Amino acid sequence: MKRETNVFTGGTRTMTEAALIAALYVALTLLFEPIAFGPIQFRISEMFCVLPYFTPAAVPGLFIGCLLGNIFGGAMLPDIVFGSLATLIGAVGSYMLRGNKHLVCLPPILANMIIIPPVLKFAYGFEGALSFFVLTVGIGEILAVGVIGNIFLSILDKYKSLLFSRQES
Repeated sequence: MKRETNVFTGGTRTMTEAALIAALYVALTLLFEPIAFGPIQFRISEMFCVLPYFTPAAVPGLFIGCLLGNIFGGAMLPDIVFGSLATLIGAVGSYMLRGNKHLVCLPPILANMIIIPPVLKFAYGFEGALSFFVLTVGIGEILAVGVIGNIFLSILDKYKSLLFSRQES
């Protein structure tokens, strides 16, 4: 009988997976910093938001990665807090939908489309209607998570037994 791996009880491999996911998220966020922040943003690191399909370690990994990426990227405090929470909510939602790989991209897209636009408008004082920011954030998330993330998921799905410690489906 196989047990589901839990990030808090899963041992060294699970913590290593979380740390690796966090590091990759930070690295891609900072590598593409000019387009990862602002009213029109495309955060390619959001493609990793499909990883909860494979491992529960992705949930804290994505949260910590987003938190550190926002801090090191010079985001304002509301963006650090609420942007990271949006990623956490999206990651938890993706993990909860892991039974259907075609739906795991929806929670991060929706969480960011709902939470990030008010942050952009009120924390940064960007001019424009909230609906504009919903559109721009939504397009960026659909491209990063829905398109690139799903391509990434399809590739990793072929090698999941070699790469991830999660054994249940």
